[in-house]
Amino acid sequence: MDLTNKEVVQEIVDGCCRGDRKYQQILYKETYGKMLGVCLRYASSREEAKDFMHDGYLKVFEKIKFFRNTGSIEGWIRRIIVNNIIDTIRKKNKISFVDNPEESLSSLKQDDGENLEMLNFEQINAARIIELIQELPPAYRTVFNLYVIEDYSHKEISEMLNINIGTSKSNLSKAKVKLKKLFIEKYGNIYEQLG
Repeated sequence: MDLTNKEVVQEIVDGCCRGDRKYQQILYKETYGKMLGVCLRYASSREEAKDFMHDGYLKVFEKIKFFRNTGSIEGWIRRIIVNNIIDTIRKKNKISFVDNPEESLSSLKQDDGENLEMLNFEQINAARIIELIQELPPAYRTVFNLYVIEDYSHKEISEMLNINIGTSKSNLSKAKVKLKKLFIEKYGNIYEQLG
C-alpha cells in the first residue's frame, strides 16, 4: 500500500473516520513497524513499547478526523504517538529529571559526549542501538529521543515535560555520555579497533 499517494491515504482516513475496522487494520498494518520502533526508543522494555503503541493507536483513531492530508500520514501518526507517550510519562510521573543549576554544560568533560555522533553505528544494527537507548534512565532517554530523534528544541522539550531549558540540556548531555559509555562497554572502542 502506498501511503505517499494522497488518494489512497484519503480513502483510508475516510474509512477510519467511519469506524471501519478494515481501514483501521490497513493503517495499523502499514505503519506498525515504524511506530513500534518509535515506541521502543521511549520504553524500557518491549512490553512497555507495545503498551505505548496500543494507547497511541487508540488516540490516532480518535483524532483521525483531524488529519488534513497535507503532510505524511506516518509523520502525523508518529507525532500523535510521541505526544501520547509524553503525556503518559508525565501522568505517571515516571521521570526524575536531573536539575543541577551549579553544573553547567561546560563543566562536563569535553570528550565525554561530544564524539557520540561520530561513533560508527553502521557496525551495529538498529535493534542494538535501540537496546542501548532503552538502557538509559527514563529522563535521559526521553530528552535524547525528543531532541536527537524527534528534532524538538530544548525550549519545546522544556514546555512538553514541564522542566527548565537547562535541565533539558543537562539531561541530553548526560544521555550522550551514558550512551557512549554503554556503547564502549558493549561493543568496544571502535577507534582503538580501527587503530
